[in-house]
Amino acid sequence: MTGSMSDAAIEAYSAELLEAYDAGRQIAPISVGDPDFEVEAAYRVAHKITALREARGERRAGRKIGFTNRTIWPIYGVSGPMWGPVWDTTLHEIGDGLHSLPTVPEPRLEPEIAFGFKSAPQAGMSDAELSGCIDWVSQGFEIVFSPFPGWRFSGADCAAAFGLHGALYLGTRLPFTQSIIDQLPRFRIELEGPGGKRLTGCGADVLDGPLRALSYLLDTLATDDSAAPVGEGEIVTTGTLTDAAPILPGERWTTRLDGIDLPGATITFR
Repeated sequence: MTGSMSDAAIEAYSAELLEAYDAGRQIAPISVGDPDFEVEAAYRVAHKITALREARGERRAGRKIGFTNRTIWPIYGVSGPMWGPVWDTTLHEIGDGLHSLPTVPEPRLEPEIAFGFKSAPQAGMSDAELSGCIDWVSQGFEIVFSPFPGWRFSGADCAAAFGLHGALYLGTRLPFTQSIIDQLPRFRIELEGPGGKRLTGCGADVLDGPLRALSYLLDTLATDDSAAPVGEGEIVTTGTLTDAAPILPGERWTTRLDGIDLPGATITFR
């Protein structure tokens, strides 16, 4: 992947975004100061941030795919999906469901389908071939956040800012059976939060199904010489099944799934 932005600019934007993340503060979108900031440059920034995080000891545990849910594109002013790393420092099990809310600005909660891989998937695989690479499936929650005030940004800003990833909480891991494979595009989900707040969605909202979202990621990575392919043992979370819900400490959120052999999940934030 190449681009016209200078290496110095890439390094400056990378340092600014990572410093803001570490401090839990927001910055102006890169696209505001540079209207020509595009996706190719954004992933150069993202790869530089990945290198910086690895250099300080973090280990990539997998990938997150963002904005796979077409129904929310108009809400956020984006026109397609993007991806970012999941880290050993941001990956958690839901367990008893009680967790400290990550100290990130304007956090939101997303219910997602996540896959764990027993062998490395490849771009161009059929759904059956991809399914053969998957060891387990889980319905979990991703915490996303906005490094940019008011959730106002371009798609390129999101890609540069490590896919807006704050944390991933995995629910019960179940074997990836044929019945679940068949149910993934059709099942429905309800996310319930405090004050009776409810958000709904279905598997098909995520690029026609979580396996289709996975195919998007693999195809995209295959076009980027700087991106490592998804490997054995990695985790991929495939994007929110509902709109992202703003969250606060002390809140409890629960999902109910219908039409699929997966349990819902409950998470509470201190």
